[in-house]
Amino acid sequence: MLHQNPVVSDALATAVSSGIALSVLWLFEETANLGLFDQKLNWKLLHVSFGLVFMLCWPLFSSGHRGALLAATIPGVNIIRMLLVGSGIWKDEATVKSMSRFGQHRELLEGPLYYALTITFACAYYWRTSPIAIAAICNLCAGDGFADIIGRRLGQHKIPYNRNKSLAGSIAMGCAGFLASLGFMSYFSSFGYIRGSWEMVSGFLMVSLASALVESHSLSSQLDDNLTVPLTCALLGSLVF
Repeated sequence: MLHQNPVVSDALATAVSSGIALSVLWLFEETANLGLFDQKLNWKLLHVSFGLVFMLCWPLFSSGHRGALLAATIPGVNIIRMLLVGSGIWKDEATVKSMSRFGQHRELLEGPLYYALTITFACAYYWRTSPIAIAAICNLCAGDGFADIIGRRLGQHKIPYNRNKSLAGSIAMGCAGFLASLGFMSYFSSFGYIRGSWEMVSGFLMVSLASALVESHSLSSQLDDNLTVPLTCALLGSLVF
C-alpha cells in the first residue's frame, strides 16, 4: 500500500505503474527511431519487456476488484491505442515502428492488439492470486519473445512438421516461459498472493511445453501466436492449477 487510504493508494499505484509502463514504451520507441535494433528485434524486445515489467507492479495495488480493474486500465489503454493507430485514425509512426515487424500500421490490429488484450484480461479476470495469469503472461512475453529472438539466430534445424519454425526457437520458448513463470511464482509467493508448490511447478512446466508445441504448429502462424499461446495457457491452466 502506498497510502493509508486504500482508494488513494490505488490511485497512486495506477500513476506509478502507468509511468513505468509509458517509460518502457518510450524506451523502445526511441530505440526504433534511432535504429539501434532491426525492426523485428525491437518489437520482440518490447514484447518481452512490457508485460513482465507491468506484472512487477501488481503488488502496488490492493487485493480486491478495484485494484485489479485499475491495474488493467494500463494495458487497456493500449487496446484503444492499437485500434486507433492500427485503423489509421491516429497517425503515430513511432508506435508503428516499435510495435510492428514490417512497418505497416495494420499490423497493430493483429499481434500487438492480441498482446494487449491478453495482459488486460489476465490482470482484470485472474489477477495476482492465479497461476493462470502468471503462465499466460510469462509464456506470451518471455516464451514467445525469446522463441523469435533465438529462433532467428540459431534456427538452422527446422521442425519437421513446420519448416518455418526451428527447434532452437521452440526450446527457447519452453525454457523462457517456464523460468519466467517460476520467477513470478516466487515473486508473488513472497507477498503471500499464492502458495508455491512442486505441483504448481509441474503445472507451469506442462503449460510452457504445451505453449511451445502450439506455437510451433502452422495453425499459430495462420491465426497468431499472440492469440493461440494465451488460449493454450488459459485452457490447460484451468486443468492443471
